[in-house]
Amino acid sequence: MERTAESVGVWRAAKKFKRKSDLFGRNLSFLCALTVIILTLSIVVFISSKGLSTFLVNKVSLGEFLFSTEWFPDRGAAEGGPKVGALTFIFGSVATSLLAVLISAPLSLITAVFMVEIAPGWGQRILQPTIELLSGIPSVVYGYIGLSVLVPFIREHLGGLGFSLLAGVLVLSVMVIPTIVSVSVDSLRSLPGHLKEAAYALGSTRWQTIRLVLLPAARTGLITGIILGLARAFGEALAVQMVIGNTRKIAHSLLDPTITLTSGITMDMGYTAAGSLWNNTLWSMALVLLLMSFFFILLIKMVVKRGAVK
Repeated sequence: MERTAESVGVWRAAKKFKRKSDLFGRNLSFLCALTVIILTLSIVVFISSKGLSTFLVNKVSLGEFLFSTEWFPDRGAAEGGPKVGALTFIFGSVATSLLAVLISAPLSLITAVFMVEIAPGWGQRILQPTIELLSGIPSVVYGYIGLSVLVPFIREHLGGLGFSLLAGVLVLSVMVIPTIVSVSVDSLRSLPGHLKEAAYALGSTRWQTIRLVLLPAARTGLITGIILGLARAFGEALAVQMVIGNTRKIAHSLLDPTITLTSGITMDMGYTAAGSLWNNTLWSMALVLLLMSFFFILLIKMVVKRGAVK
């Protein structure tokens, strides 16, 4: 009887300890999730309040900010007053990101197909760590390579100063390849095996199976990878800043220097006083980047939702 009572006591203690452990784990998980939500909302509210000061406090019109190329944030009243048109920065970011993805997307998709469907075992064992190594290289290294190799090459063989929209596009196109390849590989590998077996059973060749069956079936993941790559390119700052020239004018050719939103913010933030028009405008440019991130997230959710429905 004593042993039975002792066993029951041990069992109750173990059950009580398990219940406390579950409660602790659940509360810790909830606290971590709540912290992430509060951090995200705090960042959004902070950037929004700072970014809107340009329009609410300094009375700059939204049209002037978005569609003007005049950038004289410290010009005195005698010379016409300050102007904070950010169109040059916005154009630089959009042009650089879109052209980079235009180059990297086909290359990345073909690489993903090769890794999943064509490469033998040794090929996958080499490609997978190669892609992971590319994604792990710091952006300053990409920028330094671009500054040391790409900029002189463009200057000597294509013309111009070398610091150009083309240099920024090429550096960014390499940087977004790991993002697009990784998502595309996961999407292709997640396809059910019976799709391929059915295609082969109907007499399709490997190329027909890839082009007509696998790629359409994985299109949601492939498009998501491209959008993520575009978001990655839009938010990159340091590497682009090192090679693009940082000239506050819209580039009329690939060999012209220009500037992006991220470059403009990082270059000017050390020279502005908090609360000044110049400083508030930089926050407004940061708000544009934040809104673009929201847009990319919504776009990914729409793509995934449409893919799930079909």
